[in-house]
Amino acid sequence: MTDGTDGTDGRGGTGGSSGGSEPEVSDSLRTFGEVLKAFRKRARLTQEEFAERVPYSVQTVAKIEQGRRFPQPDFVERAEEVLDGFGALRGAARHLSRQPGLASWFRRWAQFEADAVSLNTYECRVVPGLLQTEAYARAVSFSVPPLPDEAQLSERIAARLARQDLLATNRRPPTSFSFIVEQAVLERHTGGEEVTRELYDHLLGVIDRHWNVEFQLMPLRQPKHAGLDGPLQLAETPDHRWFGYSEGQENGRLIQDPKEISRLHQRYAKMRTQALTPEDSLGLLKRMRGAL
Repeated sequence: MTDGTDGTDGRGGTGGSSGGSEPEVSDSLRTFGEVLKAFRKRARLTQEEFAERVPYSVQTVAKIEQGRRFPQPDFVERAEEVLDGFGALRGAARHLSRQPGLASWFRRWAQFEADAVSLNTYECRVVPGLLQTEAYARAVSFSVPPLPDEAQLSERIAARLARQDLLATNRRPPTSFSFIVEQAVLERHTGGEEVTRELYDHLLGVIDRHWNVEFQLMPLRQPKHAGLDGPLQLAETPDHRWFGYSEGQENGRLIQDPKEISRLHQRYAKMRTQALTPEDSLGLLKRMRGAL
């Protein structure tokens, strides 16, 4: 599948089951975790006491200290304040690697994604990884055999949640995002109603808080559909070059050929006219949430 769990956004990019798609261990995340733990112990705080002051869950603090979770920017800033880190934690965070948990064949695309000034994503299988909740990501990972062990799952989810920092509007320049997602993906209720309810609330929150995110739903009934060849992504680099990415079972493909990029642009532009408008998509999402 796609999008960040084994290859990119859905399951993609986080390490699959075979050979080159296994995630790599992150020394930088482990090192940051050890530094954080040392500062916490110097302050004579338990994980519970520190978690309350940050504030993050004890589970999140534990995973960051173990190097199994990528720390969010606001976590780093709060940790600096609470632990009097004199810039050490902030400096260490700048050198954290985003590679762990990403499939080897997804990493090059992830680099383009991280630097993109605009990113267009069409998804027909799962909610894009940049929009997933932790519970939804877990449900997706446990849906497709072979099932990961807890360490693999933690790396996958950490990598995916870390990528969501890209949505921040305080990036310079902020990335412009366009998402087109099949309504059927949300109607599937992956993980059950509780997971779906949280996912809907999360999506509504992202749309409300991020002016740089445009979200459209492709309706269940659409006789003319330019995306029948499957999911696709397009990224524009700071020097205004475009790259594409497509993903299938156990692999992904970076697309650089100008003719192929042109075809993908045509398809994506057509899908934007075939999907519900952002306003109508928001209304439908609210109705779907209300029906749960």
